[in-house]
This record gives sequence, C-alpha cells and structure tokens, in this order.
Amino acid sequence: MDLVIERRAVSGNSVLNARLHPVLRRAYAARGLQADAELSLTLDRLAPVSTLESVDAAVALILEHRERRILVVGDFDADGATSTALMVRCLRAWGFPNVDFLVPNRFEFGYGLTPEIVGLALERSPSLIVTVDNGISSIAGVAAARARGIDVLVTDHHLPGATLPDAQVIVNPNLPGSRFGSRALAGVGVAFYVMAAVRRELDVRGTVVMPPVTDFLDLVALGTVADLVPLDANNRVLVAQGIRRIRAGRAVPGIRALLQIANRNVPSLTCADLGFAIGPRLNAAGRLDDMSIGIRCLLADTDSEALALASRLDALNVERREIETRMQVDALAAIRSLRDPLISATRRGVCLFDEGWHQGVVGLVASRIKDRVRRPVIAFARNGDGTLRGSARSVPGIHIRDVLDAVASRHPELISRFGGHAMAAGLSLEECHLDAFSRAFDTEVARWTDPSIPSNRVETDGELANEEIALETAQALRDGGPWGQAFPEPCFDGVFAVKNAKVVGEKHLKMWVTTHDAARSFDAIAFNFKSADEKPALPEGDVRLVYRLDINEYKGERRLQLLVDHVLP
Repeated sequence: MDLVIERRAVSGNSVLNARLHPVLRRAYAARGLQADAELSLTLDRLAPVSTLESVDAAVALILEHRERRILVVGDFDADGATSTALMVRCLRAWGFPNVDFLVPNRFEFGYGLTPEIVGLALERSPSLIVTVDNGISSIAGVAAARARGIDVLVTDHHLPGATLPDAQVIVNPNLPGSRFGSRALAGVGVAFYVMAAVRRELDVRGTVVMPPVTDFLDLVALGTVADLVPLDANNRVLVAQGIRRIRAGRAVPGIRALLQIANRNVPSLTCADLGFAIGPRLNAAGRLDDMSIGIRCLLADTDSEALALASRLDALNVERREIETRMQVDALAAIRSLRDPLISATRRGVCLFDEGWHQGVVGLVASRIKDRVRRPVIAFARNGDGTLRGSARSVPGIHIRDVLDAVASRHPELISRFGGHAMAAGLSLEECHLDAFSRAFDTEVARWTDPSIPSNRVETDGELANEEIALETAQALRDGGPWGQAFPEPCFDGVFAVKNAKVVGEKHLKMWVTTHDAARSFDAIAFNFKSADEKPALPEGDVRLVYRLDINEYKGERRLQLLVDHVLP
C-alpha cells in the first residue's frame, strides 16, 4: 500500500516562548500547545486527587481493612504489574501488616477477577480484594467474592459495559458522568491516585508514613508508557516525573535491573526505552509464563534479587521473540493474501486465526499486521476448551472497544466476553462463531471508517532545513519529551540520496545518506525493515525518508543518526 504523507498544521495562535528551539516550538504548536504554562510538567499541574470520583470512599474502605488481610489482584501485562507493585509497596511501607498480591495466569484463568480467581484468593483468606488495572467487567467475580463475605474495591481504567460489578467501591475515570480531568489514566495512574489519597488521609490523621507516593512515580511512568494510553497533559506530568526519578538513579531495584539487562543509558533515558526495552521484558512474563515473576522483580528490595528476576524476564523475552518470529511467517502469508485486490477493496476489519499460534503473542501479531495493512486487526489463538482468545489492535479514528460493543449489541450470541479501550482490546468467543464474527466485525468497522481519511496516511512535522538536521536539534527534542501515544515524537520527511545500504542483524536496514544537495551526510537505520521470509529490494538513488532524529551514544561519543520509519520512492 503506497503511503500518503500529510504534514501536521502548526497553530497560528501559539505564543510559545521564542527561546525554545524553533523545531521544538513548531512540534509543540502542531500538537496543540499554545502557551508556556502548558509546557510545565511539575506535580502541581496534576488533576487534584480529590476530583477523582469515589476516591474518598476507596480510602475509607482501605483504612477500614488496615489491620486485616488485603489482597491486590492485578492484570498480566506491564500496566497490571506496575499497578500491583505500586499498591503493594505503598501499603506495606505505610504499616499495613498483611498485604499480598495475586495475578491470574492467563492460560489457566483468563483475564480479570473471575470466580475461579476468587476461589484461588480464598486460600489467602482476604477481607478485602483490591483490583488494579482490571475489574470493571468482572461482574461474576465480584459477586462471587461478595457472596463469600469479601469486600471488593475495583480500581480500573478500562471502559465499562452497560452493567457495573457490585463492588463496595469503584474508582475509574471512565465511568459515565465522571468529571475527572484525565480519562486517559492507565491502570497504574488510577492506583497512584488512590494511594495518594490514602497517604493524604494518613497525614490528616497524624500518622507519619514514609515514603511519599511520589517516590514510586518510576512505576507509574513505566506502566503508563507500556500500556500505550494517550499522553494527555496529566499523563505527561506523571511520565516526566517518573523518568526524572529513573534518570537520577532513584528507581526501584527492579527497574534499575531491567535497564541494566537491556543495556540502556539511564541518564539519557526516554519513553522509547520504557516502551521498547523494559515494557516488552516485563510483558514477556505474562505472555509466556506467569506475571508474578515480573511483579516480584518490581517488588524486590535488593539489587541482587532484582537482577536475578530481571534475567529470567530477559530469557522469557528472547523466547517470546523467537515465537513471534515464527508466527510472523504465517502473518506475512496472511498479509499477502490481503493484498488481493478483491479483498483489499472491500475488507475493512481483518480477523486472522492459525491453529498453531500462541495466545500470549497474538497481540503482537495483530499489531504487526495492523501496521502493514493500516486497518483494525484481530488475531486469534485457541484456548484449549473450544474457545478462541483474540487480541485486537486498531488505527486512529476507529475505537476498537466501541466496535466490539456494537458487534455484541447487534449479535449477542457471537462474543462471550470482551474489554479494552480505543486502540487495543481483548475478546473470547466460541470457535464455531469465528466466521460469523469476522463478517460482523468487518461490517461494523466499515460503519466506523471515515472515507475522507486515507488509511495509508502518515503524518509528519514537515521537512527540516539542512542546518536543522543536527545534534542540537535532536537533543532539544529529547529534552522536550515525554513523547508517546497521542503526543507523538516529532518525525520529519525529506528527500535524501542513498549512497550505501545493507541489511544488518538479519532484519535492519543500515544506510549512508546525503541531503539532496549533497551538502551533508548522515547515518540512517530502519529497524525491522524486513521479516524472516522477505527479500525486499534495497533502496538506492533518491528516496523520501520519514524519519526521527536520534543520538547514538557509544563509548562516550555522541553522533546524530536518522531513525527511519518509512522509505518511499
């Protein structure tokens, strides 16, 4: 599919400080920032804790159970792991004597607080279950817990269905009627606000507790970035403050160990390091084994324990990459079939299934295919009981959770359960319903598709002048972050002459390019340029690159390089 480059418009109303680097100032203006006050990323810019609905009731419930057994039930992804670690660390540090955690094994129990998980929780004899990053759709599980005399506090950020669970308290900024200043909080963001409210109440009661909840903003930053929630103003503050702690060497031992294993430069850490190096290693535990390993890593109090667990996570991530590579061969075959003109012209939503696919990795397959075909994709794997588990990934403008909700409303017999948010969702259904669901999904996506917005659109921040392609610009953009979902890292397009090109590491494209007037030359690299069974032609001559500016740091030397996202003729 040929790509269409669209350059972001720069607001003419912007009055940002003229002392900002001009490229950074243009990037901010193109993302809607208009005044210097919007650039502040200090903690006082956060939406007030007291404005999150039901947070005071949550505090009262938690303090009611202070001397009893509290069980935190998390999700099996990085957001769930960081949410769990944050809450357990805070409560234990603040003198709660009996706080433990439980995270479902996705292969045995599925997602959320299910009745089966409640049965497992009963072995711990909790008086209170607190869900983090899940629970809003756990109607049966909450009912099972309440029936056994266990109080339940649901903290979640996923979109609710028509019926809410009968928990004592629900804290979720996406509940209908919520006026909280950020609906984009990740699960760990919600957990942070609840813990901040607990700490505030303890202060009011004259109970001196240390450390403050802000000491764990490194966990909040990691979970927020890894979960790909929009970096609105509130989340940018949380992430920026967390990254500041990590850069200063004040992260929990588990994060420090993961950064060491990933060989990342801590003082210059960015969101990309969290999203592409640390998040995948943490997620690997939930994808292939048991997320308890990841949570224990984040809860470790010593460097040696954290490093041992981080090494296990790294090994799982290597295994995950090997499985993903094998699955990608099947995925690429599916992509080639989708290029059939009859299919490409009519199919808006794509459903894929292979009997041999690993259910822990289907989300990655869906993401890879979505990037290729630029439309919503669901990849399914067998669950072993006659059902399929699917992982959905979407494109801007199509809210995938709402699409699934519409399918469920029109065809209530097709989907057993689902949940998620705008860009990612999960679901399960009977295998016999797959064909009917695929047709219904395609139809519903077509209803949501705006024909005026081309699916092959790539947004850039325009072309840089020769003198702007510089180390100084790259540093200004790095310092101007955090960048992420809905606040994308600046990328640019321009014509370059390829002087040399070769594949390195079996799949990455390394190039030596010059500006179109041959005045300057640069190193450029396109990661994941090719897949296992592809042999694309290497670019030569004049090409248009869509790229980002990066600083390559090696043995104390800092050099500019171009990170290439797309190579166009």
